[in-house]
Amino acid sequence: MEQRAAVREQRVVAVEKREGLSISDVLLVGVLLAAGAVLKFFVGSMFSMGMKPNFIIAMYCLSILIIRPRFKEAAVIGLLAGAICQFFPGTPYINFVSELVGALVMAAFMYIPFKQGKFSPIPVISTFISTLASGFTFIAVMYLIFYAGADVKPVPLAIFLGIIFGTAAINSVIVQILYVPLKLALKRN
Repeated sequence: MEQRAAVREQRVVAVEKREGLSISDVLLVGVLLAAGAVLKFFVGSMFSMGMKPNFIIAMYCLSILIIRPRFKEAAVIGLLAGAICQFFPGTPYINFVSELVGALVMAAFMYIPFKQGKFSPIPVISTFISTLASGFTFIAVMYLIFYAGADVKPVPLAIFLGIIFGTAAINSVIVQILYVPLKLALKRN
């Protein structure tokens, strides 16, 4: 009996602290941002009011919802989204700032505990507000550049507001529809 007790040792399970995004997280972000770029190119080309809906926002919101990154990782995702936006016609460089703000707002929502059941309103609410944050930041930076004397022709504010709120609504629906199936397919809890 003593021998058996001596053989038994207490097992300790060490949990490693996560440092950065995993390879699968980076791949997920890349695939979703690419899907957003395709949506922006094909669906966005149907709009010709000076500004097009940005579906890249929906995809980085979805990726942030699924991988739940820290703020600095979310900032990198936002900057990557801004870089992808540079390949599309529009006002250059402003998307770096607007997508950074949108991604950080989305990451802030990850600190709010929410129900993990069949339906949670957090994907809809967080995506809607993050899209508004990105859109209003875009408008603010563009008008600052315009009033600073740059050769930028601002689009009338009413058109911007319609596109921003419309894009926020569409992005919210896209993210809500894709969130649960994608999370289940990736076996994320």
